[in-house]
Amino acid sequence: MMRFDREQLETLAAVVAAGTFDAAAERLSITPSAVSQRIKALEQQLGRVVVVRSKPIRATDAGAALLRLVQQLAALEHEAASELGVAESEGSVSIPLAVNADSMATWLLPALAEAARRHPLVFELHRDDQEYTAALLAAGTVMAAVTSESRPVAGCTVTPLGRMRYHAVASPAFAARWFPDGPTPTALADAPVVDFDRKDELQSRYLRAVTRRVLAPPRHFVPASADFAVAIELGLGWGMLPEAQSERGRRSGSLVVLDPVRTVAVPLFWQQWNLRSTALDAVAAAVVGGARAALV
Repeated sequence: MMRFDREQLETLAAVVAAGTFDAAAERLSITPSAVSQRIKALEQQLGRVVVVRSKPIRATDAGAALLRLVQQLAALEHEAASELGVAESEGSVSIPLAVNADSMATWLLPALAEAARRHPLVFELHRDDQEYTAALLAAGTVMAAVTSESRPVAGCTVTPLGRMRYHAVASPAFAARWFPDGPTPTALADAPVVDFDRKDELQSRYLRAVTRRVLAPPRHFVPASADFAVAIELGLGWGMLPEAQSERGRRSGSLVVLDPVRTVAVPLFWQQWNLRSTALDAVAAAVVGGARAALV
């Protein structure tokens, strides 16, 4: 059976996290030459390349498998130390998670805060669109993810969380100017729209649902959840907001729903490593509980 050198594995993790050999060397307090030698030795033992020497450096599929191994070993070691009551169990367990921006802006952070109150946990959150967070799990970057992907990533379990429902909203002045007769196909073809980033398909999904064709209206890109909502309230354009995020604006009158009938619902799932870990299980319980209280 192949046995891996722990020092080499931790060097691989440092290289991918830091992005360069020099930065990894500084993080590990060794020379860049030593970092390079450890990676080469690991690749020679494995018979495969583990990193792509790009800027930043990224893991290959083989490297991603080893990154998962490093994180799993660390989690298991902390678990064993905690059960044994030895010094290594002191301190917090770091849990890297991949999450979508809308979940982070609405229901997820209170759930994580509840888990952190009960257990010695710290979180490293990686934000990406819900259709892409599973890729971070597959790459070994994170231990769990909130994702729209229902098919389990290799070595992971899947738990349904519920559906996040979105309404097309705009400021009253914007709606009066661009949608005097409602969100008709003609009006939607011309009215400016606010997208989160170039991965954001929610507005395009709504456009296709209403018009049955692909439109190219003027687009703003505002890649921050709070600022995205503010941009809509200020009248830059219309956009899709989660019910929980738009509720305050709808109540105050700073936002109006353009289409009370048609919504876009995004199913969300919790995927995590199939690893017995008290810390990870505690996070999962908090996230699932928070989601089921907040989502449809």
